[in-house]
This record gives sequence, structure tokens and C-alpha cells, in this order.
Amino acid sequence: MAEVLGQQRRSAERARDIIALHFDLDELEDGRRKRFRIRDSLRRHYVRPTAAELAALQAEVNAAERAGSPRGQALENLLLKLRASFDASEKHRLDPDFAELARLQRTLVGPGAVASVEAQTLAAASEAIIAGRCLEFDYLREGEDRPVWRRVIPHGLLHGMVSYLVAAFPKGEYGLTTYRLDRMSCTKVSEVVGAAQAEFDLDEWLAESFGMFREQAYDVNLRILPEAADRARSWRFHPKQTLTELDDGAVRVTFASGGLLELVNHLFTWAGGVVIESPDELKALMVERLAAAQTALDDQVNGTSKFDALTD
Repeated sequence: MAEVLGQQRRSAERARDIIALHFDLDELEDGRRKRFRIRDSLRRHYVRPTAAELAALQAEVNAAERAGSPRGQALENLLLKLRASFDASEKHRLDPDFAELARLQRTLVGPGAVASVEAQTLAAASEAIIAGRCLEFDYLREGEDRPVWRRVIPHGLLHGMVSYLVAAFPKGEYGLTTYRLDRMSCTKVSEVVGAAQAEFDLDEWLAESFGMFREQAYDVNLRILPEAADRARSWRFHPKQTLTELDDGAVRVTFASGGLLELVNHLFTWAGGVVIESPDELKALMVERLAAAQTALDDQVNGTSKFDALTD
């Protein structure tokens, strides 16, 4: 090695030690010489997950389990398969770093619905998408006691605190709609052929609304006041938003979207830093939500709500 590198023996030894940090080296005796060979192919070492990558996956596994996400089992199986692919020396090198990163790394799971999904439901939905067939299931709609049978063409799966199936009826009526996976039962792949059009773009469809509620799109204009402008510059309200700097240090955020109720609920977190410029429907909905929010306080005190008393 020293001869090939044109260096002193000690420099060659340091180079060998650096290589050993990243690759598995086999030491071979060749008469009076020692030879070092990188085990397996070089490609294996460049595609092998690092301790940090494995720990990131472990954090997602833990978060999915806490949130009751149907993806939890699939992610855990992937992690187990990746770790099982390592040989003894790889495990010995990676395990200490992986264990420490996994112990001190979490994906935050905020408050939200606890929605338990049957493993068969997600498996059948995934199989239907792959096979290009409809999906059949019983669906319990909110506020009803008895489920209704549905056969739909799956157009995608959405995962979060609650997981949804995006689907359409085979004859195309009513357009796309969403079904909560936790309210589906007796799910199976249909014999009827049905698949999303090749040009369908799930991201484009999602961008039509602020959240999950589907309604007509409105031109939304929000003026973020100077004291909150820095936050707005690094914030995404909508994937297709436009941000305009104003002369007084404020910024204007504009985008086209439905889902005004979810948008209003989000704007509560910007209280004191945002002005709704349009549409009027968004302003009216904010007035309604402000009035409804007063119920979070106690009942009337001497004919005046505690909200009024606190703001006098």
C-alpha cells in the first residue's frame, strides 16, 4: 500500500484505518505480506443504511404506533428487514450509535383523533391499487348506526393523525371523495376492474383545499402584520401560495383553496398577527368561530360573558 501510494508505511496504515471505519476489511496473509480486501462488493457499502438513517426510521415507527397509524406495522417490518440484512461485524459497528440515536430521537405526535385501522383494510386498499381493481367495503358514516356498502375506484391513500382512502364511484358520479380507514370494515379487493387515470395527480388534488374538507376554491388573501412577518416568510400556508412584501413591513399571502373551516381554525394560531382581506366567506366564518370559541369559557357572569369581562 505504501509503495502504490508513494508514502511512508505509517501514512499507509492511517489510510487503511480510515478505510476500515467505513468498510469491512478482511486481513489476508500472503507470505510475509499482509493484504487487505474490502468484503463483498463496493456497491453494498454505498447502499447500506447508516445508524442515523435507521434511527430516523425507528422514530417514525414509534410515532406511527403512538398515533395508531396503519403504516406502523409496515414501517416496523421494513426496519426489521434492514437490520436483519447486516452481518455480525456490521451490527457490531452500527448498533451502539443506532441505540443511542433511537433512544434520544422522537417524531412529535400532537393531539388528534385516535383512529384504529384494521390491518386487513390497509392491505386490501394497497392490493387494489396495485392490481388496478375496485375496493369493496362496509362504511360507517359519522352519526349513523349502520354501515353502508361501497364499491369504489381507489385513487390514493392519505396518512396522518387519521388515514383516508381517496376514491371515486365506478360510474364517475360525485367525483372524488374520502373515506376514513378506521370506519371501513369487511374490506376486500373487487373482481371489478378500476384504476385511477394515468394523468391523475394526487398532489394537485390535495392542493385544491386547505385540508381534508372539499368545497369550491376561493381566492384567499391574508395580510400578515409586521410583527409576524418573519414567521410568515418561513411558513407554508398552501403549496401554491404567493408571498408579497408590503411597504409597511407586512407581507401578503395569497392562494386559491377550499376548506375554509380548517383554514379558520389554523388562523387562530396567528391571532394578533393576521388580517383576513378576502374572501368575505372566510371573514364570516371567522366571526362564527370566534363566537363559538367563547363556549370554552364559563357561563355568563352577571349577564356578561367571561370573554367580555376579560376584555373590558
